[in-house]
Amino acid sequence: MKLSRSLTLWATLMLSPVVFASSPTPNDMLKQKIQDTLGLEVSSITAAPIDGLFQVITNRGVLYVTPDGSKLVHGNIYDLNDAMNNLTELALAGPRLEMLKGFEDKMLVYKAKDEKHVVTVFTDITCGYCRKLHREMADYNKLGITVRYLAFPRQGVPSPNADEMEAVWCAKDPRKAMDDAKAGKAITAAKCDADIAGQYNLGGSFGINGTPAIILEDGSLIPGYQPANELFEVLERRGKH
Repeated sequence: MKLSRSLTLWATLMLSPVVFASSPTPNDMLKQKIQDTLGLEVSSITAAPIDGLFQVITNRGVLYVTPDGSKLVHGNIYDLNDAMNNLTELALAGPRLEMLKGFEDKMLVYKAKDEKHVVTVFTDITCGYCRKLHREMADYNKLGITVRYLAFPRQGVPSPNADEMEAVWCAKDPRKAMDDAKAGKAITAAKCDADIAGQYNLGGSFGINGTPAIILEDGSLIPGYQPANELFEVLERRGKH
């Protein structure tokens, strides 16, 4: 009997899956340190364009960190051998497009009748250049540029500014409310699932700190106002690459 029980126990152990506790990888430890020290959410860690650094994409943009996590660099890396191509901006292009997909149902869209290009603009209703861009919406649409708005209240969230933008997004006619708000008219308070905070945080993760901020079709960012004809030329040029 003892032999039989021993054989049964041995067979059970041999057939059972063996689970080993996995040790944290260097990337895991680096991610944890950045989250604990800076309070940032880390979405990816990859090799940086400069040897000896890691490129870390966070909810507040791109950082460069030494492998041991002791030193951090914040800024843009440019390629002198490629017409000063901004490699930091390039690193964010793909992730931006992916993250935008989750907010498409929150966008206020001014669609061009003969659509050739689509841009996403992070906007604020009190910003002077945002209002200028909005007054010229017909010019963008006439050139075939569809404009999709996301909210970026410059006072942050929560704030009276954010509440006003929620009122626009939650109005019975959001586009008319946007027209009125950009013209300086008062907007009736309204609440809904507009997720203004989510839109604002999304902009922050894109590296946006002012409005208007324009995301192009390739995921690149143009900070500030662009006249319709100049924006069209940029889009056409990018589309040919």
